[in-house]
Amino acid sequence: MNTRYRRAVLAGNWKMNLLCGDVKPYAQRLRELAERRARREVLVCVPFPLIPAAVRAFRGSHIAVGAQDVSEEPKGARTGEVSAAQLRDAGVKYVIVGHSERRQYHGETDSVVNRKLTAVHGEGMTPILCVGETLEQRELGIQGELVTMQVKAALSGLPEELLRRTIIAYEPIWAIGTGRTASPEQAQEMCALIRSVLRQLYGARAARAVPVLYGGSMNADNAEALLRQPDVDGGLVGGASLDPEKFSRIIAAADRLETPGTV
Repeated sequence: MNTRYRRAVLAGNWKMNLLCGDVKPYAQRLRELAERRARREVLVCVPFPLIPAAVRAFRGSHIAVGAQDVSEEPKGARTGEVSAAQLRDAGVKYVIVGHSERRQYHGETDSVVNRKLTAVHGEGMTPILCVGETLEQRELGIQGELVTMQVKAALSGLPEELLRRTIIAYEPIWAIGTGRTASPEQAQEMCALIRSVLRQLYGARAARAVPVLYGGSMNADNAEALLRQPDVDGGLVGGASLDPEKFSRIIAAADRLETPGTV
């Protein structure tokens, strides 16, 4: 990672875990362990019912609260969904869009992801756009073409000024929750590819300003090696973010590398 041009981002994704009673002690401990640093951002993306408790627990800290999904529609007859305006009103700052589990289990298409990303920007929040390939697609050697298409489709119609307020997470689906992790070289290759797509679409200056994260079983043991790669600007952390001690060790790995110009 290179904080000369872009900020490091460490985003926890709790998925469908923890309860309201867990939020306050978690927040207290993470606030103790993760000191504020100027050049990186820390956030936790929590299930919808936990958002109010998380916003209260992290109020006054440098740790932000994010949501794990959003409706593509602004309001109306969408039972069970939550709009971008409702998330903003609840105190959410970041929203994950296009996570592989939403694509796989809920049939989200690239066009749906594009509309969700637009909805998030429309309410002044920061989307974390997820892209990545399955094991079968990697074995076929089409991961580059697939991820390129996902990025282009999701960003279709997005002006440069909003690209600069977007975060992208490369998540190899074959490494999510499996204990397998892309090698630092594999992560760098794909994150660099994503940045090259941004360069083609928006130019070099805009491309180098966008944080590109790695998501795929990042943990305290492999975080530093992954974050040493020049185009890996942080992590979208799943299981390891459920424990503030483990998550803080990943944050600490980023802090050790935060000197501008270092990788």
